[in-house]
Amino acid sequence: MKQRFLGRTGLRVSELCLGTMMFGSAADEATSHRMLDAFAEAGGTFIDTADMYGRGVSEEILGRWLKGRRRDELVVATKVFATMSDAPNAGGLSRKHILSAVDASLRRLGTDYIDLYQTHVWDATTPVEETLSTLDTLVKAGKVRYLGASNHSGAQLQKALDVARAHGWEPYSCLQPFYNLLGREIEWELLPLSVAEGVGVIPYSPLQGGWLSGKFRRDMTAPPEGTRGAASWKERATEGTWQVVDAVLEVAEEAGRTPAQVALRWLLQQPGVTAPIVGARSVEQLADNLGCVGWELTPEQHERLTTASARPLPYPYDVLAYYPGREPRTGPRTDFS
Repeated sequence: MKQRFLGRTGLRVSELCLGTMMFGSAADEATSHRMLDAFAEAGGTFIDTADMYGRGVSEEILGRWLKGRRRDELVVATKVFATMSDAPNAGGLSRKHILSAVDASLRRLGTDYIDLYQTHVWDATTPVEETLSTLDTLVKAGKVRYLGASNHSGAQLQKALDVARAHGWEPYSCLQPFYNLLGREIEWELLPLSVAEGVGVIPYSPLQGGWLSGKFRRDMTAPPEGTRGAASWKERATEGTWQVVDAVLEVAEEAGRTPAQVALRWLLQQPGVTAPIVGARSVEQLADNLGCVGWELTPEQHERLTTASARPLPYPYDVLAYYPGREPRTGPRTDFS
């Protein structure tokens, strides 16, 4: 597995990130540890969790696996925001909650530091200055190495970057957004913003809850049992979805790959993407996902998937698409007509 730089930083991470949301729920501890072993054996070094996954259970399972491992060879990411109790300050991004949450995550993970600490969602109730100044102190104290954000709008991410820059605080170096062939909205603002600002992008839900894994087919009248995507059947079982699924299946057959590998490979070849987050319920499922590395879609195959998944742009993006960036001026403007 290749290593990539996380955005504009000097931090190298594996081109796939292992998501651990299923640890302790869909996957028991023994299965979770086998998946971690398989990921590490394949060259994976980047692991993502969150304090809210299983209300801390995921972090605990990962922490027990980390014991005896060479900690410096791994990049461990977790998140903060979740309300972990009914106490008034048990959630959000206030200074009080962040300082309590980071120590709790460190205890559960059994480590002295977190490589990537991410705000799980924008907190509209807390001044961004309070959040960012607190995160900056964690970096200075050595508890956290890098900062990231998840579930932010373009305006919110830009504001956070600008405020950090103005105060000389540690900025967000990573964005964890929802992104896949059936959900490409981050291409409107968040992805170009991340590229321009040097922010690494680690997409979650790259297979859209199984819709892009090959389990869903056009001729189905009901969703497969036991799949996460079953809950979104009424919303997703549309002609637009089947158009994408058909294209994924077609390219998979051509390439001699599974549909999941094709969908993940498309993300890996998207500009600005550092490492898609793969979350599996079993070692077999993870092994299939790991098969997306070590090869490439042809330009024609990549374009076919991109075209099949394209959707009409809403305003103002439809208007802006007609006015692409101009060549930069090389001198003072004299024609104002």
